[in-house]
Amino acid sequence: MAGLSTLILLLCAAKDVMPSSSHWKPAWPSYRVPVILPQSTLNLDKPRFDAETKLEVVSPCGPACHKSSPLPTYEEVKNYLSYETLYANGSLTETEVGIYILSNSDEGSQGKSRTKRQIYGYDSRFSIFGKDFLLNYPFSTSVKLSTGCTGTLVAEKHVLTAAHCIHDGKSYVKGAQKLRVGFLKPKLKDGSRGANITSSTMPEKMKFQWIRVKRTHVPKGWIKGNANDIGMDYDYALLELKKPHKRKFMKIGVSPPARHLPGGRIHFSGYDNDRPGNLVYRFCDVKDETYDLLYQQCDAQPGASGSGVYVRMWKRQNHKWERKIIGIFSGHQWVDMNGTPQDFNVAVRITPLKYAQICYWIKGNYLDCREG
Repeated sequence: MAGLSTLILLLCAAKDVMPSSSHWKPAWPSYRVPVILPQSTLNLDKPRFDAETKLEVVSPCGPACHKSSPLPTYEEVKNYLSYETLYANGSLTETEVGIYILSNSDEGSQGKSRTKRQIYGYDSRFSIFGKDFLLNYPFSTSVKLSTGCTGTLVAEKHVLTAAHCIHDGKSYVKGAQKLRVGFLKPKLKDGSRGANITSSTMPEKMKFQWIRVKRTHVPKGWIKGNANDIGMDYDYALLELKKPHKRKFMKIGVSPPARHLPGGRIHFSGYDNDRPGNLVYRFCDVKDETYDLLYQQCDAQPGASGSGVYVRMWKRQNHKWERKIIGIFSGHQWVDMNGTPQDFNVAVRITPLKYAQICYWIKGNYLDCREG
């Protein structure tokens, strides 16, 4: 009972302070996040890498299903947030974590998604062309995974993506051991150094430069058998590159409630399969949310999975506008809405607990992860 009470405190203790002046700006809420620290690490058998990469995940559990699910216990949440680490040499470890509550919220239920129809009426996606856009922030933070998904640069050597791009819930996918991350760069032409090889009518041709992944973290909440066969709630993973990428990256942030998002909208860019070689940008309104998921109808196709979902809000402490990743695009889902099937695209929210976990993976120091 004490564990459940603690979890309810986790879910309810997050405090966000919105500005009350007449000159209101959509501002990043101020969160105090819990602390997540490793308790023990075990060596596991090397994985087989025999799963086929799937660029979509599947679930019958929609918003109403999630909202009606019982809260997990404190011990269950600790289990979900424990994680596996896959290394480039094929070795695998499992790390159990402890959660220390210094004020904040999170975690929940079940989910998945699916289906090929991910365009809602008029296709509102924009292909991004030309190095002046592709090589500049925020588009330059989007990278391509060798397994076919998208990822987002979140630190000097780290990429945030979807767990299903690495692991199908039962096994690591083929190619996960030799996982690479691709960065779009201009193709040099005739030995030139890249100067003036575009014209106003012909977009500059781009190519991918690849960097190997050193290690990958996947939460146990994604791995079936540990979390009651849940789907999208823990569909996220963090990749550490073998060397720094030397590009500007986007910080992660705790996902505010949908009503506090500027215009109620989210944005993300990814490498949709139906537009090979193109980076595709889109934005749309959030239609519904649970503790762990954002439901929206942003046009997308497989390949965009793993894209960082971001918004731009006012950072009061620094007196400037700042973009942050608040979720990871997971995929497509059919939802039974009062007996009528309706389809959504779904993103995993970065909740305070997930922020604490991902931040610790990046920084290795919980003291740098106290503000979400």
